[in-house]
Amino acid sequence: QAQLVQSGGGLVQTGGSLTLSCVASGRTFSSAAMAWFRLAPEKEREFVAGIGGVGWSDLPKYADSVKGRFTISRDIAEKTLYLQMTNLQPGDTAVYHCAASDGHIAQVMASSYGYWGQGTQVTVSS
Repeated sequence: QAQLVQSGGGLVQTGGSLTLSCVASGRTFSSAAMAWFRLAPEKEREFVAGIGGVGWSDLPKYADSVKGRFTISRDIAEKTLYLQMTNLQPGDTAVYHCAASDGHIAQVMASSYGYWGQGTQVTVSS
């Protein structure tokens, strides 16, 4: 059974950094597009960053709000997806979810992803 298990997150001050991890198991996700989404109170789920499957010409995609601050990457050997977050702002406070698709190109729509992590809270204090 395919599963994505997240770790990381927590409470950080404005300007701080955090790294989220998402470990895949149960099937091979190396060729799958993967992404991070976030859900803040009273807001809709938001695409944060996405990365294409290995071997597919697909540059990482980022939401405008996180460009230059967040970096998505994947370690194929460790079957892990990462989201490195720097210069965190209170507006980044949300529950972050990793997601995997059966497709190979990262999409910004949540409906493109069929596998989801359990979510992890990121809180940025001002």
